[in-house]
Amino acid sequence: MTTTENRAGSDFARLSHRIAAAGLMERRPGYYTARIALVTALFAGGWVAFALLGNSWWQLAVAAFMAVMFGQIALLSHDVAHKQVFRRRRPAEIAGMLAGNLGIGMSYGWWMDKHTRHHANPNHEELDPDVDPDILVWSKDQARASRGVPRFIGRYQAFLFFPLLTLEGLNLHWSGIRAVRRPGLRRRGLEATLLAAHFVLYFGALLTVLSPGMALLFFAVHQGLWGVYMGSIFAPNHKGMPTLTGPAELDFLRKQVLTSRNVRGGALTDVALGGLNYQIEHHLFPSMPSPHLRRAQPIVQAYCAELGVPYLQTSLAESYRQALTHLHEAGAPLRKRS
Repeated sequence: MTTTENRAGSDFARLSHRIAAAGLMERRPGYYTARIALVTALFAGGWVAFALLGNSWWQLAVAAFMAVMFGQIALLSHDVAHKQVFRRRRPAEIAGMLAGNLGIGMSYGWWMDKHTRHHANPNHEELDPDVDPDILVWSKDQARASRGVPRFIGRYQAFLFFPLLTLEGLNLHWSGIRAVRRPGLRRRGLEATLLAAHFVLYFGALLTVLSPGMALLFFAVHQGLWGVYMGSIFAPNHKGMPTLTGPAELDFLRKQVLTSRNVRGGALTDVALGGLNYQIEHHLFPSMPSPHLRRAQPIVQAYCAELGVPYLQTSLAESYRQALTHLHEAGAPLRKRS
């Protein structure tokens, strides 16, 4: 290891010492017990309201509420996956599959693999699955190399971004179904069973309580708004930040900080975004309980200032503006005439 690597590696070690000294890596069982109980009660309450309302136009309000609840359960699953809730893997897997597969119809194992690769190499065009050019292009180089759907959509992807998010819920379902159909997924049989149970219960409830037309409308509103909510949570975090290519040249601290963006806000923002508005702190300390991220933020920001490492924090609206501007600029090569 070179002298430069030793110095760079010690930067994160010193920050870790400050964070640990502040007690910010300690577990918060009381917080998570209360949060899980509240989200579970609201989720169950939503379905009780659904059953009591019957075939009513008020069901569209229930659909919107359940879209938010699906997002909140996904955020809880995220914390579980990062071992913020349970120390051991087995209870984390069980809780993750109950919440993810059974609760919202999203494969926990598939998402865990994808998200782990994202954390290891955020915004790396070859290594981060979140910037694969499967639908959108995230850089001009990806735009020039694109074919098919990304090439077609990429021209005006900034304008299409939020409309496309209405399909994100369906994409999460379909990705889970594809994952359990392929060999190699850990606990594949259990995941498939829980996913199947979710879809049977979900569509069974819709078709039992609602008329076919109302069931279709409920499904469209629920899944569409859930997709928009999920995309609105994750878009501010890295979209519009620098993308990386080739061999790694940055140490861990700089790789995580320079590719991430924080979003300012109060308690409502923390709840709506599940603490992921402190994306820099989360990427540096993935197992830190989410209620500690707010306290960690000024420590990390001050430390980055000491090192001269750029630390970006914006409003929620500005984060979307930056992300959409970046998407528009990335698609520029596709708008040029041949």
